[in-house]
Amino acid sequence: MVYNWNSNHPDETAAFAYKLGELLEAGDVLTLEGDLGAGKTAFSKGIAKGLGVTRNVNSPTFTIMKEYKGRLPLYHMDVYRLGDEGEDLGFEEYFEGEGVCLIEWAHLIEEQLPAERLQISIFHEGENDRRFEFRPIGERYGELCKEILS
Repeated sequence: MVYNWNSNHPDETAAFAYKLGELLEAGDVLTLEGDLGAGKTAFSKGIAKGLGVTRNVNSPTFTIMKEYKGRLPLYHMDVYRLGDEGEDLGFEEYFEGEGVCLIEWAHLIEEQLPAERLQISIFHEGENDRRFEFRPIGERYGELCKEILS
């Protein structure tokens, strides 16, 4: 099942992501795909606020991962610059940990991703308009999509 949601402004994106962040639980894994400028950072900031993170959230482009403290830890990863998908960087410790993983450019580490996750893709539909495509893999994520997108 694929769910679609449209946003007309970065603030609308952040507000939606905030609501999703409030529903996330320890061990949840979200993958986030989209071109540069698609809205990944606005979405990530909303997720973080929904998790109770008070620090400013930005893309971890040059550090691979940033950890933020909230009601649950947020492990915000950007794997764009990883060269070898086969390289073991210990991601499974985070995927199975006490926090929420949000992974940008996750297709680059496809083989290391957990079997169950929520895949989110963002598409430009205009200057501020974006279409979000949610692909839940696993029962937990299907229920999450029904709750937030119905």
